Amino acid sequence: MALRVIRQIVPSGAAALRAAHISQKAGVHTSSARSLMYGWLTYCMGERTMPRLTSASRIITLDGNLASGKGALASKLADTLGMLYMPEPDNHYMDKMTKEKEPLSVDYNGMCSLEKFYTDPKAADGNSYRLQIWMYTMRLLQYADAVEHMLTTGQGVILERSPFSDFVFLDAMFQQGYIRKECVQHYNEIKHISVCEFLPPHISIYIDVPAEEVEKKLKQSDKSYLHNVPLSYLKSIEDAYKKTFLPKIMETSEMLAYDANQALDFERVAEDVEYLKCEKGPWVEQDNVTYHHMRMLVQDKHAVAGLTHIPLFLPEITIGAHDYDEKFYAYKSLPGKKYVAGYNADVGDKLIWLK
Repeated sequence: MALRVIRQIVPSGAAALRAAHISQKAGVHTSSARSLMYGWLTYCMGERTMPRLTSASRIITLDGNLASGKGALASKLADTLGMLYMPEPDNHYMDKMTKEKEPLSVDYNGMCSLEKFYTDPKAADGNSYRLQIWMYTMRLLQYADAVEHMLTTGQGVILERSPFSDFVFLDAMFQQGYIRKECVQHYNEIKHISVCEFLPPHISIYIDVPAEEVEKKLKQSDKSYLHNVPLSYLKSIEDAYKKTFLPKIMETSEMLAYDANQALDFERVAEDVEYLKCEKGPWVEQDNVTYHHMRMLVQDKHAVAGLTHIPLFLPEITIGAHDYDEKFYAYKSLPGKKYVAGYNADVGDKLIWLK
């Protein structure tokens, strides 16, 4: 399957977040890529998660239609509340995880294009569904990063959208005839076996902007491919949020909703967030043991990505063995990709085994 290419490049654990801050001393047969990860031994030696968690240790997600002001509000909230802000992932999110100097080809990033989706949503090559399932995978990886950061540091995290709300785009695509029923069935099966491994956000914030207003904003965007997004597609996204996502997320998470003008008053929103006690949902039932298992999962990005793989033939996302082989070796031929990081002479690594 096309998405299995993710196994070539997804970073293996917490190193994806902390690699730039870890300093290791060289030793006999020591890899520069070695990272001291949290594990069973750490837990046995007394490491516990709960002592570092405070009332500010929360996962907060912001949702809303396109161009609804989620990014601006999320960034200001993070600054005000002292939380980490994670911008909405794009289809090059893994390039950021692996700290690429420049985004790699789409051949190694889902073989899909956002621009192509908006200009040709019914493309015969299946780009629309490849984009949708790839973005779900990226949101899942980012959510794992967010949970890992919170459990490791105690700092809260604010994200734009999440794997829990990603389905609103799937619903809209299907309503507009961009994808087949088989794609919807595949997505639902993937989501059923993956999102259940994660707890929903502590707080979900929804910015309610009418589809007609969203359409006007998109026409003023500096991205030309957004100028002709159908109003019917935007309304389908709005309907999916209001009829399906919001009623469901309110069962497990604290819910705040604002219109576009209210969302501009970020200080008021910050006060509302601080007022919430977050006493409902599965987070209040956790203890050091469950947090331990949670940390073991979220730091293993291979395991997280593996949750989105099932042995099913679907033309939109299936890649033949020869094509897969070709892309694999093409990736390995890129600078610094032949060997483990730290052992590639073509990017200036010094191959020293003893020091």
